[in-house]
Amino acid sequence: MNDFSTCDLCDRHKDDDRGDFRVLPPVFASYGGRVRFAGPASTVKCHEDNSLVKAALDEPGAGRVLVVDGGGSLRRALVGGNLAAAAAKNGWAGLVVDGAVRDLAELAACDVGIRALAAMPMPTVKRHEGRRDVPVQVQGVRVAPGEWVVADEDGIVVMPARP
Repeated sequence: MNDFSTCDLCDRHKDDDRGDFRVLPPVFASYGGRVRFAGPASTVKCHEDNSLVKAALDEPGAGRVLVVDGGGSLRRALVGGNLAAAAAKNGWAGLVVDGAVRDLAELAACDVGIRALAAMPMPTVKRHEGRRDVPVQVQGVRVAPGEWVVADEDGIVVMPARP
């Protein structure tokens, strides 16, 4: 699904006053091998512990986008080269990480879209805490499991159904 444009989607939904169509703030950098990606959201809420991120990416992605609510923490990377390789191997379309990533050269070599706030070489601590497939807040924007996440060179949008 590479025939989409977040700008075109924003043009189409600019008068949406119900809040069904949402745009993430322009604070995410692109780190993966794909710049454009889209798919239904699967979510993880965690803080400086990527145990549930790993568990999700080890499962078949089926073209989904993993949205990780890391609370915007930049102290520890929630995704690195091994997890990005697992995401690509298991068919995930992309990841949106409200937090940090690491192993940038490895991320860029993976055929998966990755957006995150920053790079941080420090790994997480494994406490097996967090929640999966619950509504999350990413930079103040609500994302629920099953909603569509669409990302391209211009930004990231969230909507209730496939564009």
